[in-house]
Amino acid sequence: MNVKLDEYVDGVFAPYEGAKSVSELKADLLADLQERFRELRAEGKDDATAFELTIDSIGDIEQTVQEVSNLSRLLERQMATRFDASDLRGSDFAGVTVRDGKFEKSALRGSNFSRADLTGSSFKSSDLADANFDGANLTDATMTTAELARASFRGAVLVRTDFSMSGLAETRFANAALTDVGFRKTDLRRTVFDGCTFTGVDFSYSDLRGLNLDGATFTSVKFDTAALAGVTFRGATLRDVSFRAWSRKYRTAIRTAIFDTARMDKLTYAGLKGLGADLSNVTVE
Repeated sequence: MNVKLDEYVDGVFAPYEGAKSVSELKADLLADLQERFRELRAEGKDDATAFELTIDSIGDIEQTVQEVSNLSRLLERQMATRFDASDLRGSDFAGVTVRDGKFEKSALRGSNFSRADLTGSSFKSSDLADANFDGANLTDATMTTAELARASFRGAVLVRTDFSMSGLAETRFANAALTDVGFRKTDLRRTVFDGCTFTGVDFSYSDLRGLNLDGATFTSVKFDTAALAGVTFRGATLRDVSFRAWSRKYRTAIRTAIFDTARMDKLTYAGLKGLGADLSNVTVE
């Protein structure tokens, strides 16, 4: 009869196998049922009656098992996505799915995150120098105050990704559409943007001196109070782009920026003209 009890409990728990806490609950329940069955047999009940009464004594266990399983898997998932303050240099995360992962204050230098789904993950204050994020999904990811020197973001999905105040020396963004990305208060003088488009990107208070942005498309982008001396926008397209600051230093820097053969809407043109930018070879759309 113990075999029948085993089979019954196995059937109840079959859909939830693999969750640690469910396994523990299963073992406890089976031990209780076996003890109850022995008590009923000692009272003189036959096997069939004792079995039925034993099963009836536990009531509707399936809902409880399901709730325990869901909680267990949630906790296990949270544990699997927390890598804060860890030494993971050179790790291989290529192609993994780690949504809302925690990689804060970790050593991840040289790690491979190519094609990984890192939606909502946080890399705040981590060492990510030489890391590979090619083709990775970094939607809503936080990469503020991180070291990203020489990291690669070729073809990455960058939507509401925040790189503010991070180290981006020789970091390469290639063939990527940057949407609502944050680069506030960031040194971008040695950052490479190759074949990228910029929509809703915020470069406010950042240092872009000497940066090559030739041929890029900018839509609703902010360059407010940014250091722009010597920036080149040759052949670029600018629509609803904001260049705002009141300092004389900002105006002086704008006059050294190169907009040769750029195309822009009337409002962007008017804003730059008011700052004294050289727009002699610009097309107004």
